[in-house]
Amino acid sequence: MTENEKEPRSRSGPVRLPLGALSGVLAGCAALAVAEAVAGGVRPQAGPVVAVGGAAVDRTPAAVKDWAIRQFGTDDKLVLECGILAVLALFALALGIAALRFRRTGAAGVLLFGAVGAVAATGRPDSTGATDALPSLVGAVAGAAVLYVLAGRLVLRDRGTATAGAPADDVTVADAGPSRIQALDGRPAQAPGTGSPGPAASGPTVPLRQAGPDPAPAPAGARDWDRRGFVLAAGATAAASAGAALLGRSLSGAEGRDAVASRQAAVLPRPASPAPAVPRGAGLRIDGISPFVTPNGSFYRVDTALVVPKVDATSWRLRLHGKGVTRPRTLSYDDLLRRELVERDITLTCVSNEVGGPYVGNARWIGVRLADLLAECGVRPPSQGGPADQLVARSVDGMTIGTPVEDVMDGRDALLALGMNGEPLPFAHGFPVRMVVPGLYGFVSACKWIKDIELTTFDSYDPYWVERGWARKAPVKTQSRIDTPKPFARPRTGTVMVAGVAWAQHRGIDKVEIRVDDGPWQPARLAAEDSRDTWRQWSFPWRATKGGHTLTVRATDRTGAVQTGERARTIPDGASGRHSVVVTVE
Repeated sequence: MTENEKEPRSRSGPVRLPLGALSGVLAGCAALAVAEAVAGGVRPQAGPVVAVGGAAVDRTPAAVKDWAIRQFGTDDKLVLECGILAVLALFALALGIAALRFRRTGAAGVLLFGAVGAVAATGRPDSTGATDALPSLVGAVAGAAVLYVLAGRLVLRDRGTATAGAPADDVTVADAGPSRIQALDGRPAQAPGTGSPGPAASGPTVPLRQAGPDPAPAPAGARDWDRRGFVLAAGATAAASAGAALLGRSLSGAEGRDAVASRQAAVLPRPASPAPAVPRGAGLRIDGISPFVTPNGSFYRVDTALVVPKVDATSWRLRLHGKGVTRPRTLSYDDLLRRELVERDITLTCVSNEVGGPYVGNARWIGVRLADLLAECGVRPPSQGGPADQLVARSVDGMTIGTPVEDVMDGRDALLALGMNGEPLPFAHGFPVRMVVPGLYGFVSACKWIKDIELTTFDSYDPYWVERGWARKAPVKTQSRIDTPKPFARPRTGTVMVAGVAWAQHRGIDKVEIRVDDGPWQPARLAAEDSRDTWRQWSFPWRATKGGHTLTVRATDRTGAVQTGERARTIPDGASGRHSVVVTVE
């Protein structure tokens, strides 16, 4: 075998391998882009990434979810989506390489992933039916077709030699009779051996090929792939995928425009029962301390929705029904606006909040008293003989949250909230309506995007988080946090202001104490109290001396219970322990 015969084979393998991988990636991008375009016409939550991500969240052990929230905070959903895309990219690479030898197998692999997305979409709690499978299935068919075509352009074929239909300048003198020869400059050529132009021919003349070395014939067995065809097909795929992605974004945006317009048009009436003015001195002016009222943009968000639902308030409805409901009702957004509204300052806390963690915030909420609404429907709490002890709230995204009926109807300001800090609820915090129940962790009270309330019992139904190992009842534990100085800060000697917040919703904070290293507990100065349902700021002027020190805080609530020093994880009913920071005084 000559060197010429070996060269085509030695170059085609290394080149085709990365191009095969590229084919898989392009097919994957095409599948996702087409799927998202179809999802824009169906509903954004039916897209394969969202559906598979939601299914992954549902099936992830509670401990792993808790770890993800600790590590990534409110970016946990972005990390999950990036992880899903990374896994899909790896499989796409593998399918592209496999398709170099097994085109149909590679295409079938893309279809298999489409089936996984379809099953995930139709199996979600908020699924609207078989139409949710369309984005994944249509996207998979498009991706499989792309991979099959691109892999076909990379198939090695025999090169062969010039055949009929080759360019005219490949015809030699021997191929034409003397009467049909024409010089390269267009003049009649001399007939061989005559010295004069040959007789005119009745047929067309054939140009004479330029002199030069004959091209080397393709070596026997040499094979190559369709370079030009691959480049054209890959370019067309990339362009079409980009167009489909833009179309999907446009369609998804169009679906949310009505919701955005309804929120912009919403006007919150003046509350019949306004919140008392925040007492003077409730908010301390200390650098580094959390503001007394948490701005909407800074308020924590912990939920399982990979896509924030955008609900049109004009078509939104809330259904109240179930055990002990003698007068079921269905209410519109305007129905709630026409009711007597109350306004209250309430601090919310997530059960995933670690000791000293950030998932706690205070806001001014406006809404309808949930207890009044339930009473109008004939509901009685268990203490008064009511048959239902659990209120199950359902969200438009399929989330179910169970709340003790007794806690909702015991006189606390449990609300169907419509507004937050003077404006309609932001979409990320539950527009058009959400639940707010002071004193309970959010996973048993704070249903966002609520659409259904069913009265039932704890024995007959386990909501989403209870199914996953969390507690049925979860009152907020007494906690405190050091906001300043930050961990590992390096303050200078002298007076250092230590400050933070403490909370024990619906019980109130009675005392906060600070300990330096292993010294005695010393009382901190408490800011003015707004209400027992809000957090309370505190401060302590510490005379700092050089060296490393550990600062620890503890709170005592109005029942006399002292914040425990015993550490407990967030599962099943919230973390416990005392927050401390280590600093080095210079």
